[in-house]
Amino acid sequence: MAPDTSSPFKLALISMPWSIFNRPSIQLGTLKAFMEREMNCQVDAFHPYLDVANAISTETYRRISGNSWAGEALFAPLLFPEQKEKARELFFSVLSRKKPQVPDFDKLVSTIDKTCSIWIDSIKWNQYDLIGFSVCFNQLFPSLYAANQLKKTLPGVSVVFGGSSCTGQIGLSLLHHFPEIDYVVDGEGEKSLHSLCRTLNNRTSLSSKQNSVLRPGGLVEKTEEITDINELPYPDYKPYFQEMAQIFSKEPFIPTLPLEFSRGCWWNKCSFCNLNLQWERYRMKNAGRMEKETTHFMQQFECLNFSFTDNALPLKQADNYFKAIASKRIDISFFAEIRAIGQPERLKLYNQGGLSTVQVGVESLSNSLLQKMVKGTTVIDNIAVMKLCSENGIQVEGNLITEFPTTTEAEIQETLVNLEFVLPYHPLSPAAFFLGHGSPIHRDGRAFGISALLPHHKIKKLFPPHYHNSLEQLTKGYRGDRKLQHLLWKPVYQKIEQWQNFHDMRTDKKTAPLQYRDGGTFLIIRQEQPPGQPLQHRLRGLSRKIYLFCHTPQSISNILQQFKSLKEESLISFISELSQKRLMFRDNDKALSLAVHQTLQET
Repeated sequence: MAPDTSSPFKLALISMPWSIFNRPSIQLGTLKAFMEREMNCQVDAFHPYLDVANAISTETYRRISGNSWAGEALFAPLLFPEQKEKARELFFSVLSRKKPQVPDFDKLVSTIDKTCSIWIDSIKWNQYDLIGFSVCFNQLFPSLYAANQLKKTLPGVSVVFGGSSCTGQIGLSLLHHFPEIDYVVDGEGEKSLHSLCRTLNNRTSLSSKQNSVLRPGGLVEKTEEITDINELPYPDYKPYFQEMAQIFSKEPFIPTLPLEFSRGCWWNKCSFCNLNLQWERYRMKNAGRMEKETTHFMQQFECLNFSFTDNALPLKQADNYFKAIASKRIDISFFAEIRAIGQPERLKLYNQGGLSTVQVGVESLSNSLLQKMVKGTTVIDNIAVMKLCSENGIQVEGNLITEFPTTTEAEIQETLVNLEFVLPYHPLSPAAFFLGHGSPIHRDGRAFGISALLPHHKIKKLFPPHYHNSLEQLTKGYRGDRKLQHLLWKPVYQKIEQWQNFHDMRTDKKTAPLQYRDGGTFLIIRQEQPPGQPLQHRLRGLSRKIYLFCHTPQSISNILQQFKSLKEESLISFISELSQKRLMFRDNDKALSLAVHQTLQET
C-alpha cells in the first residue's frame, strides 16, 4: 500500500482547569497516541490548567482544585455574568470553613479570565479541523467558557466534548443547551473520536452504526469498545512536559504520572456510584504490559511518583506487577484506589513494590449501611484493611459517606461506637452524600426514600434560572429525608473532627498509636488515647496466642478450633474485655486484634 502523503487531519485536545496541576492529563495523552497511530493525524495537546496554576499560585490552585464547587464557581461568572453574586456566595460557603484565609473571589475571576484569554489568543485555532475538550471532574464550566470564547472568534470551528461528565443523557443535554458544542463523544473515547475525525476528514455524514457521537439530531448508536486495552499505545505526555518546562521554568517541579491498569470496576455494584457509566465492561492490562509501561515513563521522564487512575486495581495482575516492580529495587511510589484487602501478605508485597498510599472504599462503619450501599464488605473488613495498611507502611485515605438517605438513628449510633475502634488509624474524611446522575440510587430513588428529583441548590447558583428545569446536570438534588439526615449526622461530624485532632496533636507520628511488641511468651501493647499518658497492656500465654491469631478477622468457631482446650464462654469473655479496652473489635461472630506489630511497621 502506498504511503498516505495527504495533509494530516489536525486535532487540538484541551484539558481545562481544574485538573490536578502536577499531573498530565491521561485522557489527552491516551487520545493523542491512539489517534496518531490510527490515522494520518496531527494532535496537539494543551494543558491551560498549568497557566492558571502559575497565575494564581500552585498552592491556591491546589486548594481550589480539591473542591469541585469552588472551581466551577470561579468560571461561572465568565460564562454567565449575571450569576456572579450567587457564584461568589457559593465559593465562600464551600471554602470558608477551611484554613488558610479564603482567596479574593473577584481577583481570582479576573486573573483567570486574563490568563485564559492570553492563552486562547496565543494559538492559531483556525489551523485545526476539530477542537476537543476532555470534560471530567470540575471541568464543565471552564470547558464551556473556553468553547464559547473560541466560537466567538471562529464561529466555523468544530468543537467536540467528551469525558466522564458527558455520558448519556448528560451529554445530550449539554448539546441541546450550548450551541458552542457541535459534537459530544459518549463513553469510551478512542474509537468514537477516530470515527468522528475520519468522517470530518472525508466530509461524509455520521453513520448511526459506526460511532457513539452525540449530535443535535439525537443519540447515535455506540461504537464497540476496545476489546484488549493491552493493544493501546502508551499515552503521550510530551506536550505536558514541554508546557511545564516553559511555564514553570523558574520553579520546576517533578510531576506525578497517571497510569491506567484497568477500565471500569470489577465490583461495579455500589448503589451510590456513577463512576463507570462510560464503560460497558471491565477490562485490564496484564502485569507484563503494565511493568513495561511504567518503566518506559520512568526512564523517559525521570519520574518516580505514579498514580493509578483505576477505580479498583485488578488483584491477580496487580500481584504479579508489584512483585516485578519490587525486584527492580528502585525507590518508586504509587497511589491507587483499592477495595478492602484483608491479606497481609498481599499488602506487604504491594508496599514492597512501591504502593505507598491507597484510597480504600470504606464509605461506612455501619454494617446495615454498607448493605444499603451494596459495598460487599463489612465493618470488620474495613477496620482490618485500615490496620493492615498501617502495619505494612501504606497510608490510607478514604471517606465516610455521611447523610446517606434512610440512615437510621441505630446506624448513627453504630457508626459512633465503631469510630472509637479506628482511632489509632489514619483519619478518614466525611463526604456528604451526593446523588450521582445515573447511579442505582438515581435510577431507583424511591427505594431510598427519594420522592422527587430537583435542581441541586448549589448548581442553581451557577446556572441562570432558564436552565433550572431542563438541563440534565442540574437534577442532582432530591426531595427526601435530607434535613433529617443533616441533623442525625452532626455527632458523627464532631467525632471525625476529634479523630483528626487526635492525630494532628500527636508528637511522634512515626509510631502507631496502638502497637504491640512480642516477647515470645508474652506481648506488650502500647495504647495512646486522648487525653493522658499512653496505657500499657501485657498479654501472656494463651491470651497472647489468641491475640496474635486474630491478626486478621477470625470467626469464633475458628478460634475455638485452633485452641481446642479453650471454652467458648472464656473466649467470649476475653474478647469482650479487650473490646471494652478498644484492643480488639468484635463484629457479630468475628474478632480482630487492633494493635499493629511495631517491628513490622518499622521495616
